[in-house]
Amino acid sequence: MTTAPARILVVDDEESILQFVSYNLRKEGYEVTVAADGDRALELAAAEPFDLVVLDIMLPGTDGYEVCRRLRASGDTPVLFLSARDTELDKVVGLEIGGDDYLAKPFGVRELIARVKAIIRRSGPRTAGTPRDEAPLEAAGITLDESAHQAHHGDTEIDLTPREFELLACLMRHTGRVLSREQLLKEAWGWQYVVETKTVDTHIKRLRDKLTAAGVDPAVVETVRGYGYRLAV
Repeated sequence: MTTAPARILVVDDEESILQFVSYNLRKEGYEVTVAADGDRALELAAAEPFDLVVLDIMLPGTDGYEVCRRLRASGDTPVLFLSARDTELDKVVGLEIGGDDYLAKPFGVRELIARVKAIIRRSGPRTAGTPRDEAPLEAAGITLDESAHQAHHGDTEIDLTPREFELLACLMRHTGRVLSREQLLKEAWGWQYVVETKTVDTHIKRLRDKLTAAGVDPAVVETVRGYGYRLAV
């Protein structure tokens, strides 16, 4: 089956960065749309679906953090932050408001492409799916279909962002086992370096809220004090 290329929105007010990123993503076969400020990015994102937004933080007018917040309020398009700021606090803030990854400037082509491919692979293409053979995961009354990128409790769909989906999938793959925050960061985020593990707690809270809204007892995601989390059997 032939799949359509993933569609990416690149947002940066530096013309050189905008051209560099968009050129290299197009070379990889992606469909790329560009915007030079946050307001234009929000207009484009409201008008058509994207598989990924590559988003600079320091934008004129509406900054990248606010763009991400608004994207999260209206949907679940994955966000890869770009920033000249490379402190742990900046990364944590970006993750906690809903970003999927954080790439510090300056960066190389290979690292950029690797991050983009990883996010799209984890979230699943929005415009054309890549078939998988895995059977749906089932635990605690929840059915999670990774090929369709959907989770259900009975007939009710659980409305999850890509990050929440990956977090739930990770817990369901290891039902009954306690997973540390570091394990969850590595498997659900795909990060190979240490970041503030408190971001896992933030996403667990949001996941529990989504489960509650779908009629699932949020206690199925158990906190194991001093270690991490477990999906109860």
